[in-house]
Amino acid sequence: MPDPITPCSRKRCRGKEYSCNMELALGVIGGKWKPLILWYLRDVATMRFSALRRAMPAITQKMLTQQLRELESDGLLTRTVFAEVPPRVEYALTDLGRGIIPILEALCRFGREFEARFGIEDAAAAAGPAATAEPATAR
Repeated sequence: MPDPITPCSRKRCRGKEYSCNMELALGVIGGKWKPLILWYLRDVATMRFSALRRAMPAITQKMLTQQLRELESDGLLTRTVFAEVPPRVEYALTDLGRGIIPILEALCRFGREFEARFGIEDAAAAAGPAATAEPATAR
């Protein structure tokens, strides 16, 4: 039987305050966008900002920039700026960033299992008839 959970004192690591390592890990990779950014970088040597933005059409440019900066600051990815016109910026996973990929793969498997158990519906149909109706044309 596992040991009972005992409260831990608050600690700080790289500006993140936490009580347990799970809280720290979620502080580093938690949120809606960071896991997706890491996921899209998993199979490529580098990826440009615009390619990441295309891969996640719902993210704003400001939010993507913020999330990339945080992941870089936490050592999960590198940012390389090329002195070209127009400037080219590429992102790549670090060894630390690659270490999270097996966990993200497990989350992806969970998503597939959840989908298989509860089914899928068309997102446009779920939004209601107004979202799927074709726009009226002027006659």
